[in-house]
Amino acid sequence: MDPVAPTLSAVPGPSRRAIGVDLGGTNARVAIVDDRGQVSRLTRVRTDSRPTVVDLILDLVAEVRESGTTDLGVGVPGQVSGDGQRVMSAGFLNLAGTDLAGKLAERTGLRVVLDNDGRAALTAELAVGAASGARSCAMLTIGTGVGGAIADRGEMLTGRGNAGQLGHLTIDPRGPVCRCGRRGCLEVFASGTSLHRMACEAGLPTPVDAFALLDSAAAGESAARAVVARWAASLRAGVDIITALVDPELVLFGGGLGEAAARAVGLAPPGSSWYSTRTAPAALGDTAGVVGAALIALSA
Repeated sequence: MDPVAPTLSAVPGPSRRAIGVDLGGTNARVAIVDDRGQVSRLTRVRTDSRPTVVDLILDLVAEVRESGTTDLGVGVPGQVSGDGQRVMSAGFLNLAGTDLAGKLAERTGLRVVLDNDGRAALTAELAVGAASGARSCAMLTIGTGVGGAIADRGEMLTGRGNAGQLGHLTIDPRGPVCRCGRRGCLEVFASGTSLHRMACEAGLPTPVDAFALLDSAAAGESAARAVVARWAASLRAGVDIITALVDPELVLFGGGLGEAAARAVGLAPPGSSWYSTRTAPAALGDTAGVVGAALIALSA
């Protein structure tokens, strides 16, 4: 496993610590996190590096587990049951209907809580990141897919359990079919997968380095400018819809492409003054998911 430099440094403090796992469509991350959001032993591996997702999580837990650890929080793409035990939709991982928490608890002896990866990331940003002090905030996590979450007055909006599926806002009803079965979702235009597809269609080098693409566009390279314009317009459409729905003080961009997405959306102005909402990259970068997953486990 390749160690990753933690965004937050471990410091002496509270004794309560949990293991946080963030499952993405391409990468999975694990860390030990204390109840102030301080991180240690952060590690990242490819999601497809183990035969099953359960095997992957078990190996990640074994890699960082410490004596006395009792809690495990796991952020997963897609929908999670209200009790934080079962994955309800597959997302990019084949987990639909899986009693993931039960399987992990049985194999590890830990108390296990699941939550949506977008909510986990926003939980961390509210606690120790860029949303700290914000009255209302929405977050888009841009990676293999697009996740999201919304908080108001410091509380996560959950609806019947799975509010905040912002990657499935419709931005073009005649657009391509999404994995969810509907057409034109934000995810099919704004995700890293979509950015890769657009770059391929434009004859640009792949895999895509989003920052290099943005730099090429800024330098006037026509193909790069066209791709960035399409990506930025999709991101802006998502922000405008979120603003119309909940009018947050702030929309954060997180995930592996969060910082690049925050830069790109700045190139596409709001549709009108009605949709003027501050946007910013997540302060914790792509470590927000593990921090939030652990904090959710500690507070459950």
